[in-house]
Amino acid sequence: MAATTTTSRAASTTLLLLLCAAALLASGATAADDNGFTTFKLYFHDIVAGTSSPTAVRIAQAASSNTSSTSFGAVVAIDDPLTTGPTRASGTEIGRAQGTYTFADQKTFGLLMVMNFVFTGGDHNGSTLSIVGRNEVLSDVREMSIVGGSGKFRMARGYVQAHTIDSGATSGETVVQYTVNVKA
Repeated sequence: MAATTTTSRAASTTLLLLLCAAALLASGATAADDNGFTTFKLYFHDIVAGTSSPTAVRIAQAASSNTSSTSFGAVVAIDDPLTTGPTRASGTEIGRAQGTYTFADQKTFGLLMVMNFVFTGGDHNGSTLSIVGRNEVLSDVREMSIVGGSGKFRMARGYVQAHTIDSGATSGETVVQYTVNVKA
């Protein structure tokens, strides 16, 4: 009888673990990898023209910024939508990228990015990620550091990888896919 009870408990425990795992997968939660990184993608929409409501506005510049081939010395404030899809119509807005970028390279389009991803919806609602780093916009993939966060991302560290989907040359809206790799 004791062997039957032990076998029954083991089967019940296994069933409970399987049900918990299935519930986690069904919820759409992002799982951590073997190194403890949680990885997810989002889309950044930097709207500079073509609308009465730009989300990226030049707030300062050096006297020579307008004649510089790289806009060296210009500073832009951003409050850009973050969505789950590559177009604002195809995805849900899950937050905002708020901060600044500075044109910080005299030879190529190299930006110093200082921004927070402020999550206002989705799995990370109420949390933030702080991102700092060099963004050489003409490179296919750029990597920047996650240096902190709040909420679910308190004491976060990690990195983001940026890949431009649309340069905004005709629409005035630059779309960048960000792959977020974060440990909290």
